[in-house]
Amino acid sequence: MLPLTNQIPLLCGLDEAGRGPLAGPVCAGAVILPPDFPNEVLNDSKKLKPSAREEARILICSKSIAWAIGWASASEIDEINIHRASLLAMKRAFEALSRIPAGLHAVADGLFVPDIPVPCEALVKADSLVPEVMAASILAKTARDRLMEYYAVFYPQYGYEKHKGYPTKAHREAIKNFGPSPIQRMSFKCQ
Repeated sequence: MLPLTNQIPLLCGLDEAGRGPLAGPVCAGAVILPPDFPNEVLNDSKKLKPSAREEARILICSKSIAWAIGWASASEIDEINIHRASLLAMKRAFEALSRIPAGLHAVADGLFVPDIPVPCEALVKADSLVPEVMAASILAKTARDRLMEYYAVFYPQYGYEKHKGYPTKAHREAIKNFGPSPIQRMSFKCQ
């Protein structure tokens, strides 16, 4: 297990948003925070109100050493499964970082790690324990939510702006009434 203390000069946090929806992509964030980042604004993205997530997103984007997001599409999820697509999105987020400092280590939320060229540890609940992973969680959630709100403009009958593609009763009813949308995950049971 990698030490998660001050012994590591820089840490990259990796997390995803959107494993459970019936529609849309999965999004991942990769974030490297400076030692003086105001960690009190961070938490697991699911535990923050949208306004707090947005305030944290602005701080993360303006004060981090590097940050990026990566995606895996609904069709990729159908082709390779959600588990592998989540790891692919994390890998893409890591690869999109503007800089990768020497000696960097990474922590990925969950039980598995993406295939990246630095030492990486999987840690369950890292999105509640490790500031860099909390930050990655926030970026992934806010980016995915915005994309689903954008899709709602084109597919208003599905209500994506409300449920973000998650399997709510209203979403299941929309699928039943209108059929699958172009961003539907066809490998997920919709009934």
